[in-house]
This record gives sequence, structure tokens and C-alpha cells, in this order.
Amino acid sequence: MIEIATGVFVKRHEELDLNLGLVVGDRECLVIDTGLNDAFAADVRKITPLPWRVVLTHNHWDHVLGTPAFLPCEIWAHENCTVDEEILLGDAKNYPELIPVDPVLVPPTHTFKNHKKFDLGGRTVELHHFGPSHTSHDVVVHVPDVDVVFAGDVVEIGAPVQFGPDATPENWPNVIEQIKRLAPAMVVPGHGTPTAEWT
Repeated sequence: MIEIATGVFVKRHEELDLNLGLVVGDRECLVIDTGLNDAFAADVRKITPLPWRVVLTHNHWDHVLGTPAFLPCEIWAHENCTVDEEILLGDAKNYPELIPVDPVLVPPTHTFKNHKKFDLGGRTVELHHFGPSHTSHDVVVHVPDVDVVFAGDVVEIGAPVQFGPDATPENWPNVIEQIKRLAPAMVVPGHGTPTAEWT
């Protein structure tokens, strides 16, 4: 776990160059994506014992298969996020060594349409859906007090953007523009090195 700003952590995985996030407040913490398996939950507990809630940036397997390890808790996602096994598991069959033998697909317990705010105690975290791009339901997580944005797979660094069956390439530039308007000092991509120079 790398602390990229006060109380804001990124778990970087060699596998798929994947990033997961953790934002710690005074009363609770927010977990951003849950990863490939149950390991991330243990990593979070090494940082904080605070109650957690989870937000999923989108429903692709590498970002969500670790969700069962966090239950019971609130699982937040955009309202278009579904547990569609074909979309969710996607190309997971190409990485059998990375996924559980019998993966459990956990649906969101809570959804939002465009924007949602959480008070974690001493800091606010904002969830935004700026329209479809990588998927129909991408969520961007903004931590305003430290100007950090977790962009999910809307932003990938060191790899080409991925166009899956529910991607909307024509709206992708608009989503990027909306992220720019947040004026982040640091952007955490779904895959690749967190950076201040991402455009």
C-alpha cells in the first residue's frame, strides 16, 4: 500500500498493473474497487480498523472479485452496474491463476445516478458518473481535500484503452474533460502509475 496523500492509499498489483484505493476519514473508510481476490481486505485492515464501505468504479472482474471479503457492508456503484456474468468475467478465463476457482459475483447494495457524497469524518469523498465511456456505468472518485481522483479504467497509463461490449468511445473525450474540470493534482488510473501528468 502506497500513501499518495494524507490518508489516501493505493494498492498496486504487478498482476495487470492494477490499482485499488483506500480513503481514510475519522469515522470510516472508503474502499475503491476490491480487486482479484480476498487479499485486499486484509491489506486494508493493516492500515485501519474503521468501518468500511465499498465503491466499484465498474463491474469488470479484476476490479470486483474481491468484494465478498468485505461483506457485510454497503457496496456502491452507478445505477447501470449489473452482475452480468458475461460482461463481468469477460476475459478472466485467460487468467485462471488470478481468479478464485468459484468466483462469487456480488451485486451493489446501493446505487446512484450522477453524483453522491460521503462524509467519512473530517473529509468528504465525491462519486461522479460523467456518462458512459469504458463502460455504461463508470464511477470517478474525487477526494477534494487532497485533489486526488481515482478514475477507474476511464484512464489507463502504459496500456491502450479497452473497448468492451458496453464501451461508448464517442463519449469518452467528454468524460475526460469532466475529470479535468475537477483539477486533480493526482490521478490514479485503473491500471498504470498514479500521476499528475495524465493527459
